[in-house]
Amino acid sequence: MTYRLAVTASAVAVAIVLAGCGLGAGKGTSDVGLTVTRDFGTVPVGSTLERRVPGSQTVMRLLERSFRVSTRYGGGFVQSIGGQSGTSSRRDWFYYVNGIEASLGAAGTAVHRGDRIWWDLHDWTATDSVPAVVGSFPEPFLHGTNGRRLPTDLACGSDAAAACKRVADEFRAIGVPAATALIGTGSGSDSLAVEVGTWHDLTGELAATLIEHGPQASGIYARFAGPNGSSLQLLNPSGKVVRTLGAGAGLIAATGQSDTGTVWLITGTDAAGVSAAAAALTPARLRDHFALAVSGSQDLPVPLEAGR
Repeated sequence: MTYRLAVTASAVAVAIVLAGCGLGAGKGTSDVGLTVTRDFGTVPVGSTLERRVPGSQTVMRLLERSFRVSTRYGGGFVQSIGGQSGTSSRRDWFYYVNGIEASLGAAGTAVHRGDRIWWDLHDWTATDSVPAVVGSFPEPFLHGTNGRRLPTDLACGSDAAAACKRVADEFRAIGVPAATALIGTGSGSDSLAVEVGTWHDLTGELAATLIEHGPQASGIYARFAGPNGSSLQLLNPSGKVVRTLGAGAGLIAATGQSDTGTVWLITGTDAAGVSAAAAALTPARLRDHFALAVSGSQDLPVPLEAGR
């Protein structure tokens, strides 16, 4: 709680100023999607697609066009949407633009053509920062961030050739060119990285290291365990292990840091798990999921509630 209050307090002054001034008139934009959910995307609240957005729009203004909203800190931060607000000190609204966690209050974030904006009300007991989510796919690959499309770098494990080809084909189908290389050759911070391989292939990569340190480091509620990552542990919103998957288990997740950019992982306990994850790289299967584990024919959005 102390950490989150410190972060919030440092942003309040900026939010108040931005809430008061707005972005002014402009020529407008188009094709902006807005999704509102709760409990890590598991409960839909509402959604809309704005074919034409007049003026220079902010995320806050766009939200207020379609939902009843109450705010705090001078109007810069959302308290409730449609009458739904946090019920405890560790439950708040968070938003993502094209699958990337926002760095500013909603009143200070401009809306660009094609943006997919996603608000979710959830528990932040395990972490108050989820750097990236997969549920807005094919974003951020189509429209990037801040109105600027970024190049996509596809890094593949030596034992994941078939899965990597399937991922490359999916990107090609949505109109996204992807440069392909071997895992470990690196990608620039000004690009979107996609790493495809078994967990053993990814060992030593920064994104994998973040996952190993838990949700507070990566924002991902899953981790690999056992020899060479032979099991996949799924966590609940409190960060506790509630289910363990074995052979053939796969994971699609995203994370990142400000200095390294966004990284997507399409991985698994073995080659079969990677192939299963690669097959799940579709807008329909990823929709409104923070991350997705797959086991056989079963899709398991994470974080995972006990009993699922």
